[in-house]
Amino acid sequence: MTHDICSMLRDRLGLAPPVPVAFERGEVTGFDGYTRQRIEYGGLEGDTIPAFLFTPTAQPARGGVVVFHQHNGEVHFGKSEIAGEVGSPFQAFGPALARRGLAVLAPDALTFEDRRGQVHGVEPHDYDWLQHYSAMSYRLLDGDTLMRKGLDDAQRAVSVLMEAAELDERRAGIAGHSYGGYTALYHAAVDPRCRFACISGAVCSFETRRREETGITLFEAVPGLAQLIDTHDVLSAIGPRPTLVVSGSEDKYSRDADQVVAKVPGDFITQLRVERGHALDHERFDAIVEWIVGRAAE
Repeated sequence: MTHDICSMLRDRLGLAPPVPVAFERGEVTGFDGYTRQRIEYGGLEGDTIPAFLFTPTAQPARGGVVVFHQHNGEVHFGKSEIAGEVGSPFQAFGPALARRGLAVLAPDALTFEDRRGQVHGVEPHDYDWLQHYSAMSYRLLDGDTLMRKGLDDAQRAVSVLMEAAELDERRAGIAGHSYGGYTALYHAAVDPRCRFACISGAVCSFETRRREETGITLFEAVPGLAQLIDTHDVLSAIGPRPTLVVSGSEDKYSRDADQVVAKVPGDFITQLRVERGHALDHERFDAIVEWIVGRAAE
């Protein structure tokens, strides 16, 4: 069943297999306990994908993770929020994990930060929201989807992480919160190279979201998707690889995460559920870091 869901998703999206990806190394900046390097590599459509690579300074990385950033209505933030330079301090997974001995790759998602057509950097622009919307809508006009592009980008990120940080392929995983959580959810389901996955603020059934009129991310706007699968099916496809599902009972984007997880066979999922809302806090941030460090070291 797991293989069937993976194959069905890949076929439905027209997602190409993972490939080796050439990349260019840029400026290196040193910090207490880690370095941060700008990395650029090519996307499927001839676009350039910028990312930050965080590596520990005390020893070679003993594992690694691609961290996909959130949305939060701030399309001008991407990799720089994972770097702890802007936005929420509880999104700064790059420094926290690198100081614990892991390599972290934090790419900009399409239409975020340095992948905006009008401007680069972390200052907002009036065109930001429309550009993100257009990335979905024009693909739909062409019979394509934003999910296919996003997952192809994600596969490339794993390829770059493993090569750039010289990782053992058994110690590479993915993580994300909110928009990044949806990317991690679907990416782990279709790419077995993701040896572990942390999904935060992004596990909720289609039924509950529809009933509560919760907005669907443009990433998930795939015609007919809800007729083929539901969220528990996607989670099932990740097993038996270790998976952390982080949710809040007051978070509309993970309202029924505990019920979704209960439908998934096997015992590969660790749950952290709190009586709070969507935005990460100190407790969840620390727990995510500890779990990722533990999985990468196994």
